[in-house]
Amino acid sequence: MRTCRAATAGKLTVVLATLVLTLAACGGGPSPRAWAASVCEALTPWRAEINKLTSSTQQQMTAKTTPAQAKENLVRLFGGAEQASETARRKVDEAGVPETDHGEEISQGFQASLGKVRDAYGRARNTIGGLGTGEPTAFYDGVRAAVDTLNKEYDASALDTSRLSSEELKNAFDEVPECR
Repeated sequence: MRTCRAATAGKLTVVLATLVLTLAACGGGPSPRAWAASVCEALTPWRAEINKLTSSTQQQMTAKTTPAQAKENLVRLFGGAEQASETARRKVDEAGVPETDHGEEISQGFQASLGKVRDAYGRARNTIGGLGTGEPTAFYDGVRAAVDTLNKEYDASALDTSRLSSEELKNAFDEVPECR
């Protein structure tokens, strides 16, 4: 009898453990506060990098360099912005889906927005990388056109939050220290 109870208790333990693991896998993403903290931890270094790269790009546009030097620097800068955007997008993906209404849509929206920014920087990098440097005026006109396109694509990549509002997430973004 004792062995039978021990065997039953062992089976029950396995069943309960399986149930707990299944429930954890099926639902229960991060809380709004935990998700907001993870997203802000991903976006804070990204914003700093983008600001630094934007400043460097502006300096590059007015610096007394040859077109070849400007091309090399701009391609490197836009490549850095592309990589920083992908790193932020990946970290938002790794943050999971917040446990809130429309959590999946909100997470996907953040990722899609960062993906569009990444792609815009990549296109600018490729466009400038393809410009000839033999004629300075034509080169800088091409750079201006690439930057204008980048700015338009960047603006268009903004996350449309009109359908994805969540009071829980708004409060979380306002409250967690990582977002300040």
